Amino acid sequence: MKILSVKNLSRAFGGIKANNNISFDVEEGSILGVIGPNGAGKSTLFDLITGYTKADTGEVKFFEKNIFGLTPDKISKLGIGRTFQKLKPFADQTLLENVMIGSFVKERNIKKARDKALEIIDFVDLIEKRHHFAKELSTGQRKRLEMARAMAIEPRLLLMDEVTGGVDQKTIPGLVELIKKLKKSGVTIVTIEHNINIIMEISDNILALDQGESIAYGSPKEIQNNKQVVDSYLGTFDAA
Repeated sequence: MKILSVKNLSRAFGGIKANNNISFDVEEGSILGVIGPNGAGKSTLFDLITGYTKADTGEVKFFEKNIFGLTPDKISKLGIGRTFQKLKPFADQTLLENVMIGSFVKERNIKKARDKALEIIDFVDLIEKRHHFAKELSTGQRKRLEMARAMAIEPRLLLMDEVTGGVDQKTIPGLVELIKKLKKSGVTIVTIEHNINIIMEISDNILALDQGESIAYGSPKEIQNNKQVVDSYLGTFDAA
């Protein structure tokens, strides 16, 4: 079943086409990887889907429901979560408080919101840090907190922007395993990722963008063998 369907989505800023007629589908229970060089339009695509930026034209459907033009709060209440490349937790609040804020999107009872937040914090392996302030966390831990905050709205679909970006090499495998764990829990994922080896490992399908255009869509093997993708982005990709 299609959980997300995007058709001819476009947005221009002045004379620059950040996204131009982007179309793709995401099957429920899958992981779609989104790749492309800097400036390809990846984060803009997320902004258009989640309502943070208004598209000029196109169509976005979530379980066949048209969500084009809806505000971010209405989209999140439908079950679409989002993480951001630039981490901005509430620095002077604890992990538990940060995640509880997200829980209040669907749960008004304070005790139930707290219990749900604790369950999510445990899921992302930060339970021992639950009473620490967000500003005390390492970058890798803040990445996990960002995921926990997004999970607090109980998303059916989670859009993640560079989960492994900016962290040390020792931290990356744990984050990759957390993404796989999320998928196993029933969350459908669309993820932007610059680490090609990771995107090839975790993705069921990959969407490649370049200069605001969709240049390829297919399985990791199809993308790896696509000449246009290799020329514009992958270069001498080494699957090893």
